[in-house]
Amino acid sequence: MATDSPITDVLRQAILDSGLPLLRIADETGVERASISRFVRGKNSLRLDMADKLAVYFKLTLTPIKKQKG
Repeated sequence: MATDSPITDVLRQAILDSGLPLLRIADETGVERASISRFVRGKNSLRLDMADKLAVYFKLTLTPIKKQKG
């Protein structure tokens, strides 16, 4: 996965790549299945607290990128 992808793209891809049923992800994260489903289909965004729960579940982290001087 490219490091310059938007956070939402990385999270969406992690959900899809997991192959897990959305109901299982919902049960294990506390994020409603319908919210996850709408997010995966690109119909809605997620609140930050929901995105945090999913990122933790999929062991995703943000890594700062050092800006080049110039």
